[in-house]
Amino acid sequence: MASPKNMIVAQSGGPSPVINNSLRGLVETARDLPEIGTIYAGWHGIEGVLKEELLNLSGQSPEEIALLRVTPAAGSVGTCRYKLKDHQNEDFDRIVEVFKAHNIGYFCYIGGNDSMDTANKVAQMATERGVDVVGIGVPKTIDNDVGDSEFKLIDHTPGYGSTARYWMSMVQMANEENRGSCPADPVLVLQAMGRKIGFIPAAARLADPQRKIPMQIYLAENPISIEQIHAQVNDQLRKDGRLIVVVSEGLSLGDIGETKDSFGHTQFSSSQLTVAQLLVNELNERGLAVKGAARANVPGTDQRHNIAYASTVDLDEAYGAGQKAALLAAAGESGYMSTILRAEGPGYNVRYDKVPLPEVANSERTFPKNWITADGMDVTDDFVKYCKPLVGNDWPSIPMINGRMRLAQLQPLFSDQKLPKYVPQADR
Repeated sequence: MASPKNMIVAQSGGPSPVINNSLRGLVETARDLPEIGTIYAGWHGIEGVLKEELLNLSGQSPEEIALLRVTPAAGSVGTCRYKLKDHQNEDFDRIVEVFKAHNIGYFCYIGGNDSMDTANKVAQMATERGVDVVGIGVPKTIDNDVGDSEFKLIDHTPGYGSTARYWMSMVQMANEENRGSCPADPVLVLQAMGRKIGFIPAAARLADPQRKIPMQIYLAENPISIEQIHAQVNDQLRKDGRLIVVVSEGLSLGDIGETKDSFGHTQFSSSQLTVAQLLVNELNERGLAVKGAARANVPGTDQRHNIAYASTVDLDEAYGAGQKAALLAAAGESGYMSTILRAEGPGYNVRYDKVPLPEVANSERTFPKNWITADGMDVTDDFVKYCKPLVGNDWPSIPMINGRMRLAQLQPLFSDQKLPKYVPQADR
């Protein structure tokens, strides 16, 4: 009997608090499947594959793999923002060479819509060139923007529930700050990630489903001017004396000196100015209806690497998505992404399924218009009903040693390089 072929798993794009639990689900499942041999990680995503930098995950201690459950972000195996473009034939040739040199029969890519494009291209390339490699995608993005607006391809992506929980908690604490400091600082502007997609700032509503906190939420999907926001802020200040304003980082209010990544996406955390600061400047310059000033709070990448606020539901579902991907790979079902679908019925349950990669590659689900209130300053109860089960009710159990979190510490067990050194095509 021929020996089983090996697997490469890699991560791409911005990380999430639970991305490593998808990695763990994939590894712990794949290592017990007779169809799969050694499991490697592409060090820093597809760039690691191109550079033949393959970290042996099968050789890692099971205890360290288990600790991936509560190890956030992507430090364990790395991530990247390298785009495989159709004309980069040398890159595709190199991938084939690496697959052949290391007896790779399975390629799993964890990421968002752009990452699913990479997974799809690798799967298609294998088919077109007659290479015996199964290509599988594993969903990941805090933005919740993979899939379709009908939520039939995927209900939600691993990572979103934890970031939604983060914002639910941040707004609760920010409200205490605003309540106590309002004589001097009546307006607190909070900026949430999500580029042009409003699922993350919308989660602020979970902090106050009964709508008792004076709060306005502005999503990028709902265009508005600074003049309108200024008027609406002052209307609320005259009524309540204080206000929390939550804005999407991609809300278009003026020039922020954008920078873009290799996928063409705006890097809001790298731009010259934040939307929150722009808005605060304008509110203070135009004047508030009460004494004091507006202030800004921009948490940045903390919302995608803070494991302390992770949703236990999200952790479990991230594992399930990775586990499903391993099973799809072993079954030879190339060209699919593992997916999470909400089961029908009164309670909250999910099932894991598959969706063709071409249907999710480069997809971009936007926040439903009917989940934005008529006044454009909030989200509806239907959104709260959709999102509430994703944040869970428990805190994650994080092991501690001498007061410090005990995170996974993978050993640098890299495979021997069998090919000449290679510089990825787009980096030359």
